[in-house]
Amino acid sequence: MKAHFIKMFEYDKHVNFLILKSILEINAPGKPVQLMAHLLASQQIWLNRCKGLPAAGGALWPDWKAAAFEPIIHENHLNWIDFINTLKPEDFSRSIQYQNSKGENFQNELSDVLAHVINHGTHHRAQAGQHLKLVGLKQLPATDYIFYLRNNGL
Repeated sequence: MKAHFIKMFEYDKHVNFLILKSILEINAPGKPVQLMAHLLASQQIWLNRCKGLPAAGGALWPDWKAAAFEPIIHENHLNWIDFINTLKPEDFSRSIQYQNSKGENFQNELSDVLAHVINHGTHHRAQAGQHLKLVGLKQLPATDYIFYLRNNGL
């Protein structure tokens, strides 16, 4: 399971950079940048939850600029990979207890949280892609997981 989630977070980093490249290419305003900022901030929030740490003090929808995304993508990726590499097989089925942004308590299996983080990113990248098209991007980058696998010899 460890190898699977490492591969998924490698994919996540790759496609985050593809969307960032498109955002920067057309100097996209507004919504695509907001969606990517949210995606990146939520990755940090979920990592703290998985580690049993207090919620980071940052906003769930931060007012970050696209120019700041590259180091954040790198740092988030490294932090997730470092975390996953510490896990033992039995850790993937352990329960993660956390509070959402409204202060409500929940718990989910770690493997389900990891899947959520990846799926959440896919969801918001798709939204960002649609907004990029609306503001003039001619061609969206290929962000499908299977396309990533084929083009990276995986």
